Amino acid sequence: MAGYSSLEILAIQQAYESMLKDIQPFINAPNQLELIDKAYRYCMDEYDGRYLLSGKAYMMHLIEMGRIAVLEVGLGYISVVAAFLHGIDYKKGVSGKELKEQFGKTVAIILEDFSQISQLDTEKVAYNSDNFQVLFLSMIDDMRSVLLKVVHRVYDVRNQNDVDADRLSKYFHEIKYIYIPIVHRLGLYKLKAELEEKLMLFENPVLFHEIENKIQASKEARKQTAEKFVAKISESIDAELERTKKNGKYKFAYSVKWRLKSIPSIYAKMKAQNVPFEEVYDLMAARVIIHCALKDEQECCWSVYSAITNIYDPMPERLRDWITKPKASGYESLHTTVKYDDKLWFEVQIRTTRMDEIAETGQAAHYLYKGEKETSEEWLLNVRQVLENPSMVSFENSYKKIHKSDKIFIFTPEGDLKQLPVGSTVLDFAYEVHTRVGETCNGARVNGRMVPIRHELTNGDKVEIITSKKQSPRADWLNVVVTEKAKNKIRRYLKEEELKESEMGKGMLQRRLKNWKLPFSETVVDMLVKEFKLENSLQLYHRISTEKIDIADVKRFLTAKFGESTDKGEKPIPETIGTSKKEQGAEVEESLSIGEDISNVTYKLAKCCNPIPGDRVFGFVTNEGTISIHRTNCPNAKGLQERYGYRIIKVKWNGVEADGSQATIRIYGRDVMGLLGKITKVISEDLEVNMKNIVFNSDKEGFFEGRIVLQITDVEALEQLINKIKAIEGIVDVNRID
Repeated sequence: MAGYSSLEILAIQQAYESMLKDIQPFINAPNQLELIDKAYRYCMDEYDGRYLLSGKAYMMHLIEMGRIAVLEVGLGYISVVAAFLHGIDYKKGVSGKELKEQFGKTVAIILEDFSQISQLDTEKVAYNSDNFQVLFLSMIDDMRSVLLKVVHRVYDVRNQNDVDADRLSKYFHEIKYIYIPIVHRLGLYKLKAELEEKLMLFENPVLFHEIENKIQASKEARKQTAEKFVAKISESIDAELERTKKNGKYKFAYSVKWRLKSIPSIYAKMKAQNVPFEEVYDLMAARVIIHCALKDEQECCWSVYSAITNIYDPMPERLRDWITKPKASGYESLHTTVKYDDKLWFEVQIRTTRMDEIAETGQAAHYLYKGEKETSEEWLLNVRQVLENPSMVSFENSYKKIHKSDKIFIFTPEGDLKQLPVGSTVLDFAYEVHTRVGETCNGARVNGRMVPIRHELTNGDKVEIITSKKQSPRADWLNVVVTEKAKNKIRRYLKEEELKESEMGKGMLQRRLKNWKLPFSETVVDMLVKEFKLENSLQLYHRISTEKIDIADVKRFLTAKFGESTDKGEKPIPETIGTSKKEQGAEVEESLSIGEDISNVTYKLAKCCNPIPGDRVFGFVTNEGTISIHRTNCPNAKGLQERYGYRIIKVKWNGVEADGSQATIRIYGRDVMGLLGKITKVISEDLEVNMKNIVFNSDKEGFFEGRIVLQITDVEALEQLINKIKAIEGIVDVNRID
């Protein structure tokens, strides 16, 4: 790459010297100027022969950023150095350590922060604008990196030919949702107005020029109106000064000027008032600048307010007193809106020379007026507080110690932001996305690199969760996560699984006791709980289900307690043990307990939902006097309960195993060779369940959907069957449909 020509080098040198002359009042020591000059010469070597899209030398861009940083944002020499170095490409052999050694630790921190926030994906910032601003603050150590981004975007909108169309569109997107709110909060109102105007011209040029043309067409008439308005104000203020004159001296001097509000501001009013341009009633604003002693500022401002409202009627709800209590940004002014005639209103801003300077240049000027020129960047200590607390009102009372955020922000693959506590892991993020994602998480790609679920995330990471149908929460996951949300979800899952296993264990115990001709009763269960030194029956059922208690040990204990069962010709165990009189009189075949102490009732299982033992059910008294048993999630349940609530009775299974119940399952999966045989083997041979009907259909994409009608004993058996089928390779989903 050829270097700059001698003429280009001359032009660059002249631009650099012009910048130094402009910022000289803000340079406090020779060593500061030396560091700026060192950065300039370093970049002249680094960027020799590099040009912008427009053909302009890249160095011109850096010089102009330095000028904006000092003169328009209020930054100091350190930021000029950082502005020169902000584009250094670390991939080309320039290390952060080298920059730190040559230009100091502070510059290196600003550049590192600038690089981090430059790499953020801002495509979806419109949906997360507040979070993006907080993310910026939580990622950085030095606020100058954010303000340097503001400086960069100001340069971009002023020099749009230097940027390609795609990047320019991205920059305006960021300006709209990130940088305009930031400069507004910091009180950089001139820059805010400029960014808003450039943004509207970019997004809606036709409407912008339409309003611009209407302003131009009515320029002369509005000028005459405004001059009359201002002249009358001046007359009233002069009269007030004359009245309060002491020893031939006036209390203060003043000047009045007027302006038409900006085109974006006018457009916002057109939308808010839902009127065309011609009917916007407050297009113009006047400003009274007062020259007085610091101690007399408030008194003088209110004197002017009184003089104005003596001749023009104010709109009370539009009074804004930011001189008694300044904004967090340091902005001080007294605003009122007054009526000029039946159709026209003027906004009037009343402020002193000092207040006006602060309003134009933001917080930097606030500190300069406090006499802190030697530490002109001291105001930066307040910037984080202003941006983190947009509702903050008082500037003087907002000065707090800067603290690092205890939150991190993580990107989804789609560019959405999730907020998590510091220390959060991949598993925390997975649960933040969705409970099911968390439950099946078995790793992630973080910034394109595979990591385990224990990997700790950092601010700005882009995370893609990897899931597996075979994965499920384990107890040790509680040591992996830090968020209460994730912990609660894991605990709930583990508890539900424990209850499911307990129900399965209960069913296993019931069936074994039936085979052994033993009663299933509270007395028998309590004896087993005591024998195996457990706390309750749930623990007993769970341990039987998970085979932590061998069913053979249960049988040995009961045999020792009651003797062998009748199927071996031994003395039967008395039915009175652990059973009530009602239980003794019940038929073995009876499978439901209906209502309160109702026996010998006639019931039938509803064909619309085919309930099986273990389902949650209710009874409905039919016109014939029989009871129809429905599942609580039956399609007809809601209608029956709403229309015939008086005919609904409580129903529950009494725990005795029933035969011949019917259930239908739907199976969905990949249509691969031999899969149907595996499914039928699991059902017929492994679990010994009878199939009454089976239908399978395949599609062109290589998937199938099947329906199988089963003769099933109870819900526990059905759930066991469904889980077995799900475990077959190629199966995508299995669920009960009636």
